[in-house]
Amino acid sequence: MKKWTLVLLSLVITVGCATNLLTGRRQLRLVSESELQMMAADQYRTFKTEHNVLGSGNDNAAMVKRVGNRIANAVTKYYTEQGKPELLEGYNWEFNTIESEEVNAWAMPGGKVMVYSGLFAVTQNENALAIVMGHEIAHAVAKHGSERMSQALAQQLGGVALNVALMNEPEQTRELFLLSYGIGSQVGAILPWSRQQETEADKYGLLFSAMAGYDPREAIPFWQRMSSAGGTNPPEFLSTHPSDETRMEKLKEFMPEALKHYSP
Repeated sequence: MKKWTLVLLSLVITVGCATNLLTGRRQLRLVSESELQMMAADQYRTFKTEHNVLGSGNDNAAMVKRVGNRIANAVTKYYTEQGKPELLEGYNWEFNTIESEEVNAWAMPGGKVMVYSGLFAVTQNENALAIVMGHEIAHAVAKHGSERMSQALAQQLGGVALNVALMNEPEQTRELFLLSYGIGSQVGAILPWSRQQETEADKYGLLFSAMAGYDPREAIPFWQRMSSAGGTNPPEFLSTHPSDETRMEKLKEFMPEALKHYSP
């Protein structure tokens, strides 16, 4: 890479950093939340037309909506109590389930959440589903996808603005967006969650699910099941969500705080 390119990327990264108001960590932020929410709404709508979305008459799909709405209310309550309700500006929550053998789930900016039916074989109960959805929603509200999208724009498209990238490289930009939120056949191959992002999603996901009335202690057996599912070929979900002893230890560290907010 040419020297001037490295200098430009260094400048982009320095200028584009902002403090995350949920975690307090500095993040690369080259795209605005409003831009990402608009793109998310468009891609979510497209994704639904390309897959078989299960209706509310399906018990699992109904459970996803129930769990999602409870967690969304908990997230809103949490941000309000923290004096940061503006961080959820523009959120219009949607919770859907598609028919798919994949063990997967994801959440986009603006509260666009999708669960794959293959996940239910591993969650096995509503508490475990809440752990997964809380984790994915935490990724979204902590702006982890925005961080990864910004990193991708900086590394692969020279740090250009999102609207410029969409105009000049629409297909590549769309692919980067989908990969940033764990969607597509190459999940984890290019943009895996970092250990820090995973720890933040575990912590706040546990907190959100507990505030929603779900037992956070279900997180340990769930992640153990996820770790063993598939044997030598773990579920696609794990390609960006590593499950190991470090995660279990961290979850145990977060548990006392989460239990303070749990009321069955």
